[in-house]
This record gives sequence, structure tokens and C-alpha cells, in this order.
Amino acid sequence: MRGNEWNDRINRRIGISMLVGAALVLQACAAGSAPPSAPTAVVATAPTMPTALPPTAPPTATGSPAATTEAAPTAAPPDLQPALQMIANGLVKPTYLTHSGDGSGLLYITEQPGRVRVWRDGELLPTPFLDLTDRVGDRGNEQGLLSIAFSPDYAQSRRLFVNYTDTRGDTVVSGFIASADGLTADPASEWVVMRIEQPYSNHNGGQIKFGPDGMLYIGMGDGGAAGDPQNFAQNMRSLLGKMLRIDVSQSSATQPYRIPADNPDLGDGARPEIWASGLRNPWRFSFDRVTGDLFIADVGQNAFEEINFQPANQGGQNYGWKFREGFAPYAGDPGPLTLTDPIHQYAHHEGGCSVTGGYVYRGSALPSLVGAYIYGDFCSGLIWTLRPNGDGRWRNEVLFSTPYNISSFGEDEAGELYVLDRNGAVYKLVGVPSS
Repeated sequence: MRGNEWNDRINRRIGISMLVGAALVLQACAAGSAPPSAPTAVVATAPTMPTALPPTAPPTATGSPAATTEAAPTAAPPDLQPALQMIANGLVKPTYLTHSGDGSGLLYITEQPGRVRVWRDGELLPTPFLDLTDRVGDRGNEQGLLSIAFSPDYAQSRRLFVNYTDTRGDTVVSGFIASADGLTADPASEWVVMRIEQPYSNHNGGQIKFGPDGMLYIGMGDGGAAGDPQNFAQNMRSLLGKMLRIDVSQSSATQPYRIPADNPDLGDGARPEIWASGLRNPWRFSFDRVTGDLFIADVGQNAFEEINFQPANQGGQNYGWKFREGFAPYAGDPGPLTLTDPIHQYAHHEGGCSVTGGYVYRGSALPSLVGAYIYGDFCSGLIWTLRPNGDGRWRNEVLFSTPYNISSFGEDEAGELYVLDRNGAVYKLVGVPSS
């Protein structure tokens, strides 16, 4: 199985009709405490568009989430219900959305063929921020320009980094310099930080993100095909199937990156860039902006999708692939290895076939969702919330269903969340009055 994992899974597991209809997804439910049917996502319209449909109430929560270190925002009334408001359309296979952290309010959206687009004041600007289509290879369904990350000192340095597959299919992490107004970056300013050979066209991971510690984290898939045939995820001499952590604070063409002194020691011969191992295809990870905890959504093989958790500043975990798929044994005996179980899994027959990781909500538009990890599934369009119960377990609930192919979630500087539909649209999670 080379590439096309998303399309193969859609065709194999649920059929194309499921992606545009609600009948089957309304029967799907998350494992554990999810209700028997999911409310349909409401698309709330902007003031210049037609009047929004009345929202469907989300499932009633059961139990009490664990206490959080952040007080719930009080800016919005408590009776608001979640809805999705389209803010942009006409994108070409959007893969990621983020902000630059400089107070500009600009949003940056990567398109799979190799462009970065800018969203400003309700408008998708026609001129790309960065056009890399001359060096990005996207022939495989999971290849292309996959993410962008802005340096913590971007306001001063104008440095940013991207992750893409090149025309040979290999992963490239590169740096660029943006203009003073933040509306364009110079393609000729590229310096390569890291290049990783990819043996197959799928399982590229592809996200990069700066952590609260200022280090650059890189999610790498296991190299592709099916079942990790070369056992890359458990091979500590390989960067594939890992979460990497590097220091690019002084990155240049002559010294692309440094190894953080506090990266875990994984033994003789292990690559020092490795922060965590045992991942199949981490499709989106994020840090809770309050606690610093790391959430990693890992796409499964044939049966289970999983959400992994890492307490702030605690690396070295082995998340188990390919010894395990979710909680279930998959191949081989881990022997004395200590494996870290996911905090949640869902079976394909319960809610789709390819997990898309999201964020812990820390915005102010929807106080009822503060502290909930929000994520979805590419195939079914379901979106869930995952909250700690306070007893070491996690409570999973369906937030709503959508007809979208959820390729990514995004977060703006204020902590509000966005949903990307691979078919070309971006939606903002907003609160609308209860009917």
C-alpha cells in the first residue's frame, strides 16, 4: 500500500457517499460515554451571508472534568452553543492553519501543492505568502506542503519554518525569511534544516510546531507502506516513526540545528533528535497553551485510531507502534520495553478511519468547552471532545458531525479554533445563541 491512505480508507471503510451524507455518521458514536447520535454541525454565517440555521444542542456532559489551572472565561454568555462559521473557501487542499504570534491577527494556511495563503480581516488574500510549488512534490495523497511554524522571535527575526515533501518524496524542514509586513516570504531565502529520506509515499507525518520551551517539534510517520515493514518506529537509529525535538534558535545554512541538552538519552546509537518513539503516522499534535501538555493523534492501521498524551516537559515515551495499535496487540513482543498507552482510542466501526488531531480549547467564545481537547476524523467528519475525568481516565463525547474531510484543526493567537476541510474551506468554531 503506497500512498493514498486517506482515499483507500474512505473507499474501503465507509464509501464515498458517507462523506456527503449524514445517515451513517449519525449512527457512529465515540467509545465510552458518547450519545447514540451526534448533533449535526451548524454552519453559522457571517453578517454578510444568509441567516444561520438554528444550532443543534451538543450532547449533555456526564461527570465532572478535572480542575484546570485556568479559570473559565466570562466574556461570553453561558447559553452559547458551538457552531462552525465558514471564513474562507476556494483553497486547494488545505493542510494546516496557524498564526505568527506577532499580534497582527493574520492567519496562515498551507495548501498541499506548495502554497501558503494569508487570511486577513475576513478575506483570503489573492497573493500567496509563500509559493514553493517549484520544489514541493505532492503526487502522493499524503505528500506536499504539510505545515508551517513561526519562530518564537518572529516579530523581530521574521524567521519561519515549513515541512514539505520534495519532488523525490523526501521530507524537508526548511527556514525562510518573511517581509516586514508579514504578507510575503522570499522563496529564495530558504535554508534546509533537515532532510529525511522517505521510503514510501505515505505516512509522512508532516507537522512542525514550536513548543512552550521554544524548541521545534517535528512529527514523523513510520515511512509508509502498511504495518511498518522495516520496523522504523522502534528503531532508535531512524528518525521515522518518532517525535523529534531540535533547537533552531540560531539556525542557519551552516548550522541548521542543535540538539537540546535535555533531550532523552535513548541508549547507544540512538538519534539524539528523538523526543518520543513508537508512532505510526502522527497526524497533528498540539500543546495545551495553559499546561504545556502534549497531545498526539496517531493514525491507526486497520482497526483503531488513538490519542496519545505527554505531560509537559517529559519526553522519552514509546507509544507502542507496531507492537500495538491503540491498546490492541499488533505485531511482535515488546519484551522488557515500557510502552505508553494512549489516553483514548476509537474503533473504525465506531467513528471513521483516520484521526485528525486538534487542540485543547482555551478561547473565550465557548466557555463550556474550555479545557476540552477537540479533535476529529477525516473520513466520517465527526468531531469529539476529550476531557479528563479527574480519576486518571478520560471522557470522550461527540461534539457534532460534519460532512467535511477534516484535514486539520488550527488555532489563532487568542486560542480560538478552526476546522479545515480538505475540499477547500476553513471554518471557525464559534458560539451562537441557544434557540
